[in-house]
Amino acid sequence: MKTAIINGKLLTPFRCVESAGILFEDGKILELFEEKPPAGTERVIDAKGFYVSPGFIDIHNHGGGGFEFLDSTPEAFEVAGKFHMQHGATAIAPTISACIDEEMFAMLDTFKEVKKSMKGVPDFFGIHMEGPYFSLEQKGAQDPRFIKNPTPEHYLKFLNHSDDIVRWSSAPELPGALELADELGRRGILCSLGHTDTTYDCVIEAFERGYAHVTHLYSGCSLLRRINAFRHLGVVESAFAIDNMTVEIIADGKHLPPELLKLIVKLKANDKISLITDSMRCAGMPEGSIHYTGTKDNGMQVLIEDGVAKLPDRSAFAGSIATTDSLVRNMRDLAGVPLLDAVRMMTYNPASVMRIQNKKGVLAPFKDADICIFDENVNIKAVFVGGEMTVDKLQESN
Repeated sequence: MKTAIINGKLLTPFRCVESAGILFEDGKILELFEEKPPAGTERVIDAKGFYVSPGFIDIHNHGGGGFEFLDSTPEAFEVAGKFHMQHGATAIAPTISACIDEEMFAMLDTFKEVKKSMKGVPDFFGIHMEGPYFSLEQKGAQDPRFIKNPTPEHYLKFLNHSDDIVRWSSAPELPGALELADELGRRGILCSLGHTDTTYDCVIEAFERGYAHVTHLYSGCSLLRRINAFRHLGVVESAFAIDNMTVEIIADGKHLPPELLKLIVKLKANDKISLITDSMRCAGMPEGSIHYTGTKDNGMQVLIEDGVAKLPDRSAFAGSIATTDSLVRNMRDLAGVPLLDAVRMMTYNPASVMRIQNKKGVLAPFKDADICIFDENVNIKAVFVGGEMTVDKLQESN
């Protein structure tokens, strides 16, 4: 069915087209238009003057709505996916944190099952392996029981078991980490620095070997320090120094306060910054509630306090409870980023990082019809995934 969205402010997200419309059919965008819908349009949806943008793309997400993807059940994928879809997420990379091998295999197998059959959820476009190859000094809320060095005997088990892995985060200073990057590069999988305590010399070599991206900048990342009286850049400063290295940030105003968000956009080009939720099962749960992250058998307890998830001893944050719409709002309101740029950080930039910008992240012909409609305060009014309207709050705006 040819469907047109009319009377919207289109954020492509490279320009804003006022009072414009978009036509799509069979899950793909056909054209943008500035007057009446083209002939042959069968369904017309009035955007009521709200913003119309590409759907939000979350490339680092553990779950939400009381479930984590590591629960490895269709229900977990459905509930967590629909929770985030209500907030504008149309594409998600479900993320596996450090855990036992059996739990990783279970999630990979469940992912393969649900991606073929589940409807009315975001596009689960691939798995992000966050660990277990990390620095213990920068483990954050990653469970130290499961952290180890990368060996071919270990990582090839997963790479040969599943072709759904699209990204792997690890610490490049570990023995075997550069060889891991070589293997990921051969398979076309994004290699990302994460939970790492290294310095510039290692970072630049890792970048040359394929570590092109930094997992949640400032969280689980080393900073400038002295070694034998000489100053050495940490991962954070290295990410700023290497122009072509991309970064992702948890722009919830907690992991990174407003002043730090402003500093990041001063030091890093806007097209190199992606927004991520890093959310886990307690996203959407009330203040003061106690939950766990990871699996029920081997997870870690977390507390929701001050609008963020913390370890019970309050020594570190534990993932987040952020949603994609809140990240866009925060970048505009807390960091002073123009709305168009904030939307790009949640759409085109993550699509580019994951090398799916030929399909997603842009309102243009032949791209996936993944679309968000939202108001001036980035409150979601409607969501389309593959051209199907999966969230409809437009009638509430009458």
